[in-house]
Amino acid sequence: MKSGMRILGGMLALAVLANTNALAAPALKIGLAAEPYPPFSMKSSSGQWSGFEVDLLNSLCKEMKVQCQITEVAWDGIIPSLQGKKIDVIFNSLSITPDRQKVISFSKPYYYTDAMFVGTKGQKLDPSPAGLRGKILGVQGSTSHASFIAKRYAQSGANVKYYNTQDELNADTAAGRVDVMLLDALAASEFMASKAGANLESKGLAPRDPIFGPGVGAGLRKQDAALKQQFDTAIDKLIKSGQYDTIQKKYFKVSVAPK
Repeated sequence: MKSGMRILGGMLALAVLANTNALAAPALKIGLAAEPYPPFSMKSSSGQWSGFEVDLLNSLCKEMKVQCQITEVAWDGIIPSLQGKKIDVIFNSLSITPDRQKVISFSKPYYYTDAMFVGTKGQKLDPSPAGLRGKILGVQGSTSHASFIAKRYAQSGANVKYYNTQDELNADTAAGRVDVMLLDALAASEFMASKAGANLESKGLAPRDPIFGPGVGAGLRKQDAALKQQFDTAIDKLIKSGQYDTIQKKYFKVSVAPK
């Protein structure tokens, strides 16, 4: 009996130690650009983050039973931050593209949207390469949209301007300093519905192109195969359980579920 109690006591001690170690495990550092990208990521005056990706991330972390900590980084340095181990995961509307897959790994897609051209209301504008000859075409740098513009419009005669942040590009387009910009269709719709973007309208969707990839995924280091599998499994579970649909309906009128 005493021997059995010792074994039981030892098992309990191991269980307590395991729980202590789990609680002591460092939180995953989730990279998010300091620049808000509504409705995907938004920051309140108190510094709290919200938005579709933030809500989805919170649900994924809960499903994976891990602590996650948002770590703000510069958008144009977000992949180097991952490679340099300043962050563990990128969860910031990062499109899965062949070029990016050469240097980092991705989870399975967790959303997909088209790209949209946006310009001033009433302005007759053909967003084709021939139609934008002599026009100022704006795009945020270090994005799949920028890669698309470089591929399709390099010889078009358009004056292409690259911006560090989407906010800066939105402001210049609304002020008429840019004739047309290319950006994510849902982010475009959000901005056009705001007071600042009320004078803008869609000029059409960009054609589907392999450069846009299959959608947006969580960016991870190539060696973190186990973590990738955790994200893949959690994404599948949220979609199958209906949690994903509940989250997306909070922000969008149309589905952004990966195709």
